[in-house]
Amino acid sequence: MNTRKTGKKKPFEVRGIEVAKLPNGVRVVSERMSHVRSVSIGIWIGTGSRCESEPENGISHFLEHMVFKGTKNRSAEEIAKSIDAIGGGLDAFTGKELVSYNTKVLDEHLPVAFDVLSDLVMNPLFRDEDIAKEKNVILEEIKMELDSPEYTVHEILCSNFFKGHPLGRSIIGTRKHVKSFTRKMLMDYYKRVYEPSNIVITAAGNIDHKEIYQLAEKYFGGLKPVRKPKADPPPAPRASIVLRDKKSLEQVQVYVAAPSIPIAHKDRFTCYLLNTILGAGVSSRLFQNIREKQGLAYAVSSELISYRDAGIMAVYAATSPSTAVTLVKSVAKELGNLRDELVPAEELRRAKDHLKGSLMLSLESTSSRMHNLARQELFFGRYATMDEMLQLIEDVTAEQIQALAQQFFQPKAMAVAMLGPMKGIKITRADLQ
Repeated sequence: MNTRKTGKKKPFEVRGIEVAKLPNGVRVVSERMSHVRSVSIGIWIGTGSRCESEPENGISHFLEHMVFKGTKNRSAEEIAKSIDAIGGGLDAFTGKELVSYNTKVLDEHLPVAFDVLSDLVMNPLFRDEDIAKEKNVILEEIKMELDSPEYTVHEILCSNFFKGHPLGRSIIGTRKHVKSFTRKMLMDYYKRVYEPSNIVITAAGNIDHKEIYQLAEKYFGGLKPVRKPKADPPPAPRASIVLRDKKSLEQVQVYVAAPSIPIAHKDRFTCYLLNTILGAGVSSRLFQNIREKQGLAYAVSSELISYRDAGIMAVYAATSPSTAVTLVKSVAKELGNLRDELVPAEELRRAKDHLKGSLMLSLESTSSRMHNLARQELFFGRYATMDEMLQLIEDVTAEQIQALAQQFFQPKAMAVAMLGPMKGIKITRADLQ
């Protein structure tokens, strides 16, 4: 077992993190939290829907569903009962750049939980009858999502912002693609993507790294490496303005977005603070000026959508058709203010304290630590201490925030997506000045 260590500050010792790699390339990362009695385990696939070809769109998500339908060792019912019987939880999700299978149990049940989770990932059956049934389930899921106007406008934004690139496609896929999936397609994709160099196992809680490594070796040591798929090129953001009419809605759903930085960029903490000031929380500029002062929207916020080589900073709001244009202009004004003026010292101090508090609180549970380990391994390749992250936040200046806003909040680079009763509504590039 080759444990990796890096950095002068010895972050592994500070956080109790240990990292090793099986001979076949599977990575194993653990963080000991001796003050708790739980353990969270995750098996991560380092590519999500982004690595799909166009005909495969939605297959990562479909495969994630299918592993729960039965393995060589357990039926679907036995999978559910195995974790229920020990009071644990079993979950999975698919993103554009990763897939996660994870569980949280008492530390004494670690061997059973690892066995079940590994069985899901290593031994799926992909029976034709299960594929047919799951197609219906996912087609209903697609209908459910499309009934959500907030989901739909988000898809409109992303599909146009990254048009022609895999990041612009829906994670869940389309009806056409889901209906076309066959067992051969699933097996071919599974063999190509679920390979050792693309698998990361993370665990956090009252655990011993040696035990985690031995379990990983037992269940994943025999997996044979295959040639990893070639990474696709970075997307080229498009400054599109898309207005989609849907008369059945009462409100107009609005996104105003700008390009942002990749997930592991050196200026990420500056970007986090920029987002905090703009639209994270009730003291943010968007909430105070759009909702409280103007009463234009009940829901308004900003978010960072970050990938390994691209990013979006997006503002979401919903408003009446009569105030939709005013809302867009007001959002553009807030972006312009951050571009043109330094953030006052008091506001910056408040944003730093908010971000530091949110960060620390988000890492209190074993499940959040387990997720954090995977994110650090997959996107950063290193592990920061809590003190290091807090210091990086503290070091950000108002000038750095303004420089980032000036780089990205340019009207010519901004995108707009709107969904709702659009009669009489027109948005031009001039409204984003």
